[in-house]
Amino acid sequence: QVQLVESGGGLVQAGGSLTLSCAASGSIFAIYAMGWYRQAPGQQRDLVARITASGTIAYADSVKGRFTISGDNAKNTTYLQMNSLKPEDTAVYYCVFTAKRRGLLASVNDYWGQGTQVTVSS
Repeated sequence: QVQLVESGGGLVQAGGSLTLSCAASGSIFAIYAMGWYRQAPGQQRDLVARITASGTIAYADSVKGRFTISGDNAKNTTYLQMNSLKPEDTAVYYCVFTAKRRGLLASVNDYWGQGTQVTVSS
């Protein structure tokens, strides 16, 4: 199995910063992409940022210039540096790894973290 553990969420005032981290463990053969999604109450889960193994990065328009995603392939960890936070950034943030487990019959799947709450007060 592949397990993802997130950390770094919390309560911050508008204009503040937080860094989320997500570490994957288990029987991992390869990681193809790492990403972050968020879901506010009553809303759908939306992509925030994504980085591929080759280093291609994509951001949601709403976070461009404020959030930075990075990955440490050696540690199977991804980070989301969030600056200039706004109340509308309040949501549960989920990390996701697109990865392949070890094993001859293993396929590429998306593995999700448990989510971490980010609350930005005005």
